Amino acid sequence: MQDPMFNMLIPMIGILGIFYFIVWRPQQQQVKKLREAVEGLRRGDTVILNSGIVGKIAKVPAKDDPEISVEIADNVTVRVLRAAVGEVRAKNQPVEAKTDNK
Repeated sequence: MQDPMFNMLIPMIGILGIFYFIVWRPQQQQVKKLREAVEGLRRGDTVILNSGIVGKIAKVPAKDDPEISVEIADNVTVRVLRAAVGEVRAKNQPVEAKTDNK
């Protein structure tokens, strides 16, 4: 006769495996892609900050400096942390149109 704990352990391992491939792994890949994009920021790139503010990179200091300058309006430049960048778009990348089907 098999141990009941062993019979319960096999489905739990399967669930954890499925959870890894559906949730954790794609999230790790997305974070890695964003980190590489933030490290490769150039002047003129459009960024969307985690607060929802859209702006263009005005000045990118050295790689080890945690702050960047973002122009959010004409002659309005703010300094933000690199960690506050939520999305990076290239200079000429168009904005994706999202449709709201309710």
